[in-house]
Amino acid sequence: MPWTPLNPQRRVLNATSLSYVIVILDTSIVNVALEPIAASLGASVAGLQWVVTAYTLAFASLLLSGGALGDRIGAKPTYIAGLLIFALASALCALAPSLPVLIAARVLQGIGAALLVPCALALITAAYPTPDGRARAIGIWAGFGGIAMAAGPLVGGLLIHLLGWRSIFFVNLPIALVGTWLASRIEAVAPPAPASRRLDALGQVLVIVALALSVALLIEGERLGWQNAWVRMGTCTAVAAWVLFLRVESRTRDPLMPLRLFRSSAFCAATVVSLVSALVFYGLFFLLSLYFQTLRGWPPLRTGCAFLPLTACVTAGSFWSGTLTRSYGPRPVVGAGFLLYAAGFTGLYALSADTPYWRAALCFPIVGLGSGLITPAATTLLMGAAETARAGVAAGVLNASRQTGSAFGVAIFGALLGGAASMATSIRTAVGTAIALSLSANLLWVLALRKRTEGTAG
Repeated sequence: MPWTPLNPQRRVLNATSLSYVIVILDTSIVNVALEPIAASLGASVAGLQWVVTAYTLAFASLLLSGGALGDRIGAKPTYIAGLLIFALASALCALAPSLPVLIAARVLQGIGAALLVPCALALITAAYPTPDGRARAIGIWAGFGGIAMAAGPLVGGLLIHLLGWRSIFFVNLPIALVGTWLASRIEAVAPPAPASRRLDALGQVLVIVALALSVALLIEGERLGWQNAWVRMGTCTAVAAWVLFLRVESRTRDPLMPLRLFRSSAFCAATVVSLVSALVFYGLFFLLSLYFQTLRGWPPLRTGCAFLPLTACVTAGSFWSGTLTRSYGPRPVVGAGFLLYAAGFTGLYALSADTPYWRAALCFPIVGLGSGLITPAATTLLMGAAETARAGVAAGVLNASRQTGSAFGVAIFGALLGGAASMATSIRTAVGTAIALSLSANLLWVLALRKRTEGTAG
């Protein structure tokens, strides 16, 4: 049978899905390496928080520029540049001789991810112009991220067991190179924006300062003391940076984050629920990783296996979300996801050193399914509400909200660990916080989309 080339849509989906694998893989795989990294490089809990959040912080703070750059020079070249930077950074992580070098290399990984993720969504949005086709494609794309999430802890545990913690970064190199080759074969389906559009350098600097200081305060505040002069000064500076950022974005001609996008209740709701979903999921993922590895003394491979009921259901939920969204719309799908979150977190409330593992294992699939349902449905609604010419910026806002939530989650729940009398106490506090945030986000989602529906009907 003669070989038949893939149609342009499939080429785009194949290339972008593969790249998303390594982006999510490096979010989940590092968590099972926390104890080996601490032993090898002498890292404290705060140091481990920086290993995790350095990646997500750089990712979040530069996503908006990544999306804007893709809109300006074209999604395809920006996407390929991001993949190559990510590959280089992964090699540097694997070879890092000290904790500061590893953290710096993780920042570089975040820069690469910030370029490729919004451009991947821009390419998908342009390649699939119809809402049903776009929902299906985004569901598949997010599903591959779910596969990476599911495989990350197990693959990471196995690699660490056989080859050591550095191998979890080397594994990115062949995936990134294959992804680059696939991307080079797709058509540039997302045309660049007019050359007159400028990048918002001041806005970018302000958002980096605001995010970095906010996360740093959450990580280091407990250790230094909340009454410390440096902590107080940092808090004032962070607040000032956030205020100035919003002021600059409201006045500049080509803002990094166009505030008019938030006039859409659908766009605003999708952004907020994406942030909250990532905050509670990745924050608890970090805390539970330490719980298994330190309080229970489990090795990385066993820890990776322990998370399988959670991460496998993220994959299932991601693939089901596209089908459910096409049938029922995003509103009930996201609502169901947050209710599953609340139910699953409730079952994790009483974890302690001697709690049987099966009690956590029964709750993990519920949490994982909720996470898997939320992301594709919220993404579909948000991308559908944005203009095609602003697809890169819209994707940047969405993913920035998720990565910001992830960074804040690790910082907040790590701070709870440092400030609590015991890990069991910190887990109860964190789980109670996660339940409250999940229910609040669900209420916001319902009210925002009800207002949107009433406005449309009127």
